Amino acid sequence: MCSILVHDFGHDRVSPFGVYDLARNTGWVSVGTDHDTALFAVETIRRWWASRGRSVYPNARRLLITADGGGSNGSRVRLWKIALQALANELGMPIAMHHFPPGTSKWNKIEHRLFSHISMNWRGQPLISHEVIVNLIASTTTRTGLTVHCELDENPYATGRTVTDKELAAVNIKRDDFHSE
Repeated sequence: MCSILVHDFGHDRVSPFGVYDLARNTGWVSVGTDHDTALFAVETIRRWWASRGRSVYPNARRLLITADGGGSNGSRVRLWKIALQALANELGMPIAMHHFPPGTSKWNKIEHRLFSHISMNWRGQPLISHEVIVNLIASTTTRTGLTVHCELDENPYATGRTVTDKELAAVNIKRDDFHSE
């Protein structure tokens, strides 16, 4: 997951956020045109589930998400927690969230098995439009069978949303015994 201001675009924002399915070696990337927020991140997960996850995992009883410790999906981001709770409620299943400790994102599979290949695929290509970016991401493949779906998300995602203590208290968090912080 990353958020970049692409210089070729002038003032347009590009925020790729992805889901990598380890079991199927597939990626789902939303290219946001607004801010990289927790709501954008959860919307990407929602779209992946609706389009792919539900059909390939029809017997799923929970979602397991692993993520870096910072950014829009960081372990301390209150909006991330309430947005995930809303998604869990909507899907009718719990979401297990596992964050990598600070400084260990290099072990996150999404970086090595998805985003690194996207970076190699668009290397040297002028990123002149959202369409070009989406097409380059979607055309990313590897010899080991990686396939990537990519779509543009033009929804607005405002920054600066404050989550109250009361809203956070409504989130059903059950901490693991191992590294429960």
